[in-house]
Amino acid sequence: MSKPLPISLDRSATGDDGVKGQIRQANESRILGAAEKVFARAGFGGATMAAIAQASGLPKANLHYYFGSKDVLYRAVLARILNDWLMPTHGITADADPRTAIEQYIRAKMALSAQRPDGSKVFANELLHGAPVVHGLLAKELRQMVHDKAAVVQGWVDAGRMAPVDSIHLFFTIWAATQTYADFDVQVAAVLGRKALTSRDHARATEHVVSLILRGCGL
Repeated sequence: MSKPLPISLDRSATGDDGVKGQIRQANESRILGAAEKVFARAGFGGATMAAIAQASGLPKANLHYYFGSKDVLYRAVLARILNDWLMPTHGITADADPRTAIEQYIRAKMALSAQRPDGSKVFANELLHGAPVVHGLLAKELRQMVHDKAAVVQGWVDAGRMAPVDSIHLFFTIWAATQTYADFDVQVAAVLGRKALTSRDHARATEHVVSLILRGCGL
C-alpha cells in the first residue's frame, strides 16, 4: 500500500433495490469473509485477489467489480471488523445497569474472538505494522467512541454504582483479555494441550474473563 486509505464503517448502503441489492450484499459479505481469512494467513503483501476469489468461490472479476482493488478490499475488511467490534458498545449507556452492560460487552467480544479469530488477526497485524490504513480512524472515530463510553463508566463510578476504575484503561483491558483468544489462540491451545481451542475452552475462558473483570469493577 502506497498511502493510508480512508475508511468507512458503513458499507450497508449499496444504492441498489430489491433482489439486485440483496445479491450484491450477499456477494460482498461472501468476498469480505473470504478476504478476512486470506489476509489473516498471508498478510496484505502475500494475499492475492486470485486467492481471495478462490476462497470465496466467486470469479476474480466479481472482486474487482465490487471492490476495485486489493487496497480497497483490505480497507473494507478492516472497516467491517472494527464496525462489528464497536456494535456491542451500544449497550453501554448512562441509564443501563453497569454489570449487565459490561458483561454483555465482554461476552460479545469473546464470541467474536471464538467465531471470527481471523478478523482479530488481520486487525492485530495492521496495528503491528503501524496501522498505515486505520491510524486516522483510531485517532478520531475510535478515540471519540472510547472517550464517550468511558464518560458513561465514570458516571457510574461517580454515582457509586461500581468500584473506582480507570474508565479508559478498562476498555484496553477488555480488548486485551478477549482478543488474546483469537490473536494468540495457538499459544493458548498449546498450553492447554490442544491442537485447537474447543467450544468448551472458549466457554471456560469467557466465564473467567467475565468474572475477573466484573470483580475488578466491584460488580
